Order: sequence, then C-alpha cells, then structure tokens
Amino acid sequence: MNSFLKIFAVLVAVLLLYLYPIAEAFNQQDDISEMVVLKATTTFVDAVRDKGYVTPTMYNDFMKVIAATGNSFDVQMEHGSKKYVPVYDDPTRPETFRGSYEVHYDMFYNAQILPVLFPISAAAKDDPTRRYKLHVGDTFAVTVKNTNRTPGTILFDFLNQAISSNEIIFIPYGGVVRNEMD
Repeated sequence: MNSFLKIFAVLVAVLLLYLYPIAEAFNQQDDISEMVVLKATTTFVDAVRDKGYVTPTMYNDFMKVIAATGNSFDVQMEHGSKKYVPVYDDPTRPETFRGSYEVHYDMFYNAQILPVLFPISAAAKDDPTRRYKLHVGDTFAVTVKNTNRTPGTILFDFLNQAISSNEIIFIPYGGVVRNEMD
C-alpha cells in the first residue's frame, strides 16, 4: 500500500511540476495568437471600410501579420453590394411601379475579390486596376479561423485522450463601408 502512494505522489508531482506549466504556456500562446489575429483583422477591415477599397498591399500585410503567429489560417472575405430595386406589380410594364424600392445585396467572396487583387496580368501592385472597390453603404466582413492543430490543442488532446476541433482561433468581423476614396 505504501508503494502505491509513493507512485501516486510521483505522478502528481510530475503533473504539477512539468505538464501543468507546459499546458498553461501553450494555452497562453494560443491566447496571444488570438489577440494578434483579432487586432490584425479589425485593423484590416476598418481600413477597408474607411477607404472603400482593398489593395494587394493591404491584403498581403494582413496575411503577413496573422502568419507571424506560426499558425495557418483560412481567411474568408465577404462583400455585400447594396442595390435598390424598384417594385412593380408587373415588371414588364413600367406604369405599374408601386412607388417603393426593395434593398438587395449582391454578395461577393474570395473567388471574386482575389482575382481583382492578384490578376494574371503583370500590373504593378499599386496599379489602380488592382483595387477591389466598394461603395458607401456596402458591407465588408472577414472571417479568420485557424486550420492547424496548435501545440495547446495537441497537449490537451493527449492528456484527455480526445480529439478536439482544430478551430481554436475564430474571428468574424465586419461592418458597413463608411467612405469611398479614388
């Protein structure tokens, strides 16, 4: 019985002296990475909302900052273009206009935004044709989530004999475009 208590005490000591501090350090690293990504995302989205466009330099700088955390990320951009559509009783006859309008949003995603920023042509980075332009009243949002397993996740799964989601960092942020610049 005495040897069982000694083995148990050694296991508890190892957990408290080694594994717990390592786990806390990894969790703190994940928290710091999340704060860096949150700040970078809000800075990028707010700059786009204030300027009314995205440039390749803005996008690349944003991607460099979040990559500096050592994690890999899935970054999804979403642009909602606001359109006012007149309401008709019969769309083929203009005289049936009801006197009101409906607001519609045309949605654009990475598949439409990135080809404007990074075309196949040899245009310079600062070429105005490589700007993805938005208008006042449009919406712009970015969702960032990690795709890799962080060291904190790996250690947590090892200690708990579990497999948890890779997604530790998830940052959705966006809003209405406030300004347009040429």
